[in-house]
Amino acid sequence: MNLPASTTQACASVASHNCEVMEHRWVNSRYRYLRLQSTADLAGMTRSGQFYQLRCPATAALQPFLLRPMSVYGVGPDSGCIEFLYNVTGVGTAALATLGVGASMEIVGPLGNTFSFAPSFKRVLVVARGVGLATMAPLVRDAGKAGVAVTALMSARAPGDLMRDEFLRGVDAEVHSVFDSDGTSSVENVEVLLRRLIEQQSPDVVYTCGSHRLLMLLQRVLADYPHVRGEVAMEQRMACGMGVCLSCVRMFDTPTGKHFKRVCREGPVFPIQEVVGEVEFG
Repeated sequence: MNLPASTTQACASVASHNCEVMEHRWVNSRYRYLRLQSTADLAGMTRSGQFYQLRCPATAALQPFLLRPMSVYGVGPDSGCIEFLYNVTGVGTAALATLGVGASMEIVGPLGNTFSFAPSFKRVLVVARGVGLATMAPLVRDAGKAGVAVTALMSARAPGDLMRDEFLRGVDAEVHSVFDSDGTSSVENVEVLLRRLIEQQSPDVVYTCGSHRLLMLLQRVLADYPHVRGEVAMEQRMACGMGVCLSCVRMFDTPTGKHFKRVCREGPVFPIQEVVGEVEFG
């Protein structure tokens, strides 16, 4: 099979980095925080929305085969420092959770495209649930550093799962929280809230990740506000992470018609209105 030139160029530029585990702990009952240190300038080469492929360790009970794609939660302050926030859900992440401080591991990246963000923006609206907290945390920090106002609509199963402080990391933001436990996260309630925020605040961009339900809702809502750009960072099962294996291909509706795109290569960030059909999110 002949691969596009963009794919072969990307494969040639991907780097493998040997890292040391500097910190690894539970944040709550579901999520773990991982901080790695490398001799490479990971902070300088990594942008908001990108991801790395992590080589999870093998144990006597757990034998992960493929590398695990994981969105970047943060970089710095040291140039070689990179952070991940992950949910322990399968063999790979369960094996990853066994790594102790001082252990070594390999990561490959950075991979994928980035969120579109400009310091000239006046306000951004981030709509986060689940894995979206980790994926969009660097974007929130970018906005904070640029002095761009941030409104965050955060959804969780219950207040204990929200991780507001872990998401904002000191950035001043207007936060609206909704939960499954009290019914405030219903589609009907969130739609009313979204429309009110968009009409009152006129954000330059609305960003989301981590919930197919929220994505479909935003797609419908933003159709009524064509002046507001919408972007989604998609989480998808993938093998190589570089566009070669085609395991993460999904259908998208582009200006020239419906086309298949690779989430790892053309994404993971896409215009919200381009997403078609039932896609899988983390």
